[in-house]
Amino acid sequence: MAKTLTARDGLEDGPARKKPVSKKPNGQWAIDGKTPLNGNEEWKQEDDGLNVRERILSTYSKEGFDSISNHDVHGRFRWWGLYTQRKPGIDGGKTATLSDAELEDKYFMMRVRLDGGQLTTEQARVIGEISRDFGRNTADVTDRQNIQLHWIEVENVPEIWRRLEAVGLDTTEACGDVPRVILGSPVAGIAKDELFDPTPVIREIKDRYIGDPAFSNLPRKFKTAITAHPSQDVIHEINDISLVGVEHPELGLGFDLWVGGGLSTNPKFAERLGAFVTREQAPDVWAGVTSIFRDYGFRRLRNRARMKFLLADWGPEKIREVLETEYLGYKLADGPAAPTPRESGDHIGVHEQKDGNYYIGAATTVGRFSGTKLIELADLLESVGSHRLRTTVYQKFIALDIPGDKVPAVVQGLNDLGLAPMPSVFRRNTMACTGLEFCKLAIVETKNVAAEVIADLEQRLADVEDQLPEKLTLHINGCPNSCARIQTADIGLKGQIITVDGEQMPGYQVHLGGELADYTNDGAGNVGRTVRGLKVPQRDLADYVERVTRNFLAHRSSDTQPFAAWAHEADEELLK
Repeated sequence: MAKTLTARDGLEDGPARKKPVSKKPNGQWAIDGKTPLNGNEEWKQEDDGLNVRERILSTYSKEGFDSISNHDVHGRFRWWGLYTQRKPGIDGGKTATLSDAELEDKYFMMRVRLDGGQLTTEQARVIGEISRDFGRNTADVTDRQNIQLHWIEVENVPEIWRRLEAVGLDTTEACGDVPRVILGSPVAGIAKDELFDPTPVIREIKDRYIGDPAFSNLPRKFKTAITAHPSQDVIHEINDISLVGVEHPELGLGFDLWVGGGLSTNPKFAERLGAFVTREQAPDVWAGVTSIFRDYGFRRLRNRARMKFLLADWGPEKIREVLETEYLGYKLADGPAAPTPRESGDHIGVHEQKDGNYYIGAATTVGRFSGTKLIELADLLESVGSHRLRTTVYQKFIALDIPGDKVPAVVQGLNDLGLAPMPSVFRRNTMACTGLEFCKLAIVETKNVAAEVIADLEQRLADVEDQLPEKLTLHINGCPNSCARIQTADIGLKGQIITVDGEQMPGYQVHLGGELADYTNDGAGNVGRTVRGLKVPQRDLADYVERVTRNFLAHRSSDTQPFAAWAHEADEELLK
């Protein structure tokens, strides 16, 4: 029987392990010991990030921003979902030359953690009221199912936490070198075609391990995705650990285990371990893989401190062996791969639930929303007897439990709120990160630019809208870190300062043909293609997307050829 890992199972108090000799220390606790090899590791060991909560409540909220210590404001605050946001008016060309202190404002972004993207209407209303009262009405839906508020002052954090916790919400470990929000199928428990409801697994992992000091000092962030829907709607290929629903021929329903995915400047898809995980085993398997990352992950260099680098060094066979022998104490059964999805996982439109009611997926415009609209959304759903909604990894909302005779009214109400249940191709498939507006890492603007481009393309391409594939994705990122998953988009845009005719201006490097292992490419993921010398000025973005889209329609091999497949075959001139 698997044991439950707790804080007592940390390296110092756990069983003795063999310690192979490392030629060059990488900061792997189980091999090199726990002596910090950089400044980040020093302050993380000096005081656990979870401990800053008490200082926020007792000191910083009373004495103000200037009272916050450097390692707290630029480090430990993240353990409670708080980052300083970018000071307005600093252009992207200065991002790389100014210090954090010079770039930041005395306001915070606050990330509300929504594991599985699950919300009640009461919770949505409370977030909306917090946004209205303390966040200048900002409430952006992220592509990791969270809601982000901006303009938060440290003086108001205790009251915000009080309101959130009163309805069962929190910001615990929403950022930082910890297990981040657990992605989950947004139709878990309601979809007619799901294999099973994985919500109990997500809840058990969160209840047992989130906020546990055993996992509050990881080498870097650790991302989890769990689904049992056939569309595999949680981008499992690019998470540190993923559990994907599958049916074992002898053992029944459970999960296929994936590890080591991630994008940023060194993209890598996760790999299967070939192991079948039962629903009962899943929390302990999650804890075991997370412990491997904690104990063996590379800590010396921050740019290599992710699970994907350990996977590249060890390979999936060794990851599985160490998981079974050092952390679980038993072998996992071999298992089959989950079938390739045959439908989109964004859940846009009207769909019948297993109970006879309906759920309605509706697109935001690149995640941009507001507190007052969140309150109005809660009011709309409650007016027809619904009390649940979900967020998705595609910056969308899903309204649940809609009676059949109320569907038309809810569809109209969603449209009135700027949420489109039947969006255009580009409104449906365009995503954007936070960008220059609030992010200290950003080089260019994203969300406002994306909104303008979408509106422009809806007019420019109206004559060919019926020829466009359902999935034609445009992802816009403000820097190289790929929060908007540019390497997995048909058209991915990485923000940078470019030079045109001797003039510097905001622009984008273009990635084409990125895709996840989904129904459009028969299960083979690809991080896309770059075209030599192709950089698009921000001012010409709509021109470029229209041009490459029309080239695709004119030159694809068939009406069913996906954009990504065409982009990898097309002559470079057609991609410029």
